[in-house]
Amino acid sequence: MPPRYIVRGGRPLHGTIRPAGNKNAALPILAATILADGPVDLDNIPHIRDVDTMLALLADLGAEVAWTGANTVRVDTRAVHPKPLDAALCASIRASILLAGPMLARFGKVTLPPPGGDVIGRRRVDTHFLALEQLGASVSIGERFELRAKELVGADIFLDEPSVTGTENALMAAVGARGRTVLRNAAAEPHVQDLARCLVAMGAHIEGIGSNIYTIEGGRPLGAASYAIGPDHIEIGSFIGLAAVTNSAVTIDPVRPDDLRSTLLGFDRLGIRPRIDGTRLIVDADQERRIRPDLGGHVPKLEDGPWPAFPADVMSTTIVTATQCSGML
Repeated sequence: MPPRYIVRGGRPLHGTIRPAGNKNAALPILAATILADGPVDLDNIPHIRDVDTMLALLADLGAEVAWTGANTVRVDTRAVHPKPLDAALCASIRASILLAGPMLARFGKVTLPPPGGDVIGRRRVDTHFLALEQLGASVSIGERFELRAKELVGADIFLDEPSVTGTENALMAAVGARGRTVLRNAAAEPHVQDLARCLVAMGAHIEGIGSNIYTIEGGRPLGAASYAIGPDHIEIGSFIGLAAVTNSAVTIDPVRPDDLRSTLLGFDRLGIRPRIDGTRLIVDADQERRIRPDLGGHVPKLEDGPWPAFPADVMSTTIVTATQCSGML
C-alpha cells in the first residue's frame, strides 16, 4: 500500500507553534560562508533536504561542515578550493546557482552546471549573469556555466528584474568587489535582508537593507561570525490560514512583525485579524471570516507582487482560506 495520510477533521487546534527558519535565507547564507576567513555559526537553520544538499556542495569544495545542534550549523570554508561544482548535487537543487557570486568573488572563477530543483514555470538566470558581468565577469554558457574575472570592480547596476536570487548573487559578488556598488531595482524580501545582515555580521558594509537600493562598499575582509536566521514568513502565513479555517486559537512564536505587514493586510481583507504581542502572533478563535468589499460594493482582489507586496507563496493558502469566508474575492 502506498504511503497515505488519514485525516480525521472537525477538531479545533490550540497551543503554540514555532515556525521553522526561513529556507530561502538559509541557502544563500550558506553559500556566503565561502567569503568568510573563519568559521560561521548559523542558528535556526531548517534541517531539510535542500540545506543538506547545499552543505554537501560546500563539503565537496573542501569546507568543514557540522551540525552542532538540532538547527545549528558550523561552516568553515577556509580550505575550499576552486573546482567545478558537483553536477549530481547541482541537479537536485536550484539554489546551487547561489555559489556563483561568492566563488567568483573569492577565486575569480567558477564552473557550475545549470541549476536543477523544482520546476515551476520558467525561471530566468539572466539577471544573475547580467549583474556579474557589470562587476567585471565574463560569462560563457554551454553545457556548463563558466564565469571568469581578473578582478571584480564595483559598479552602479540596475537589475533587469527584482530577482531574489539574482539580487543575492549580486550582493555576495559586490561584497568581494573593489570599491562601491549600488544595486537598484533589487529584491528586498525578508530572506534577502537576512543574507545582507549576515554579510554585515561577517564584516561587510551594506546600506539600504530592506529597500530596493543597496549600497555596498566592497573589498573588505570578512571573517568568523554568528547569525540566527529569521522565522519563515511564508510558513507563518500558512499557520494563520490553518488556524482560521479550523476556528482555532493558535499562537505563533517567534515572528518578526515587520515581515508580516502585507500578509496581515491580506488576511484582514478576509476578516481574519491576528494580534501581535511582541514576538508572538496570536490568532484567536471565532474570526469574522467575512470578505470586505471595496468601496461601492465592488468585488475586491488580492494580488501578489515583489516585496513588500503580498507574497506569492502565501497566495495558495489565502485562496483556500477564502473558501471558508463569506463574500466574494
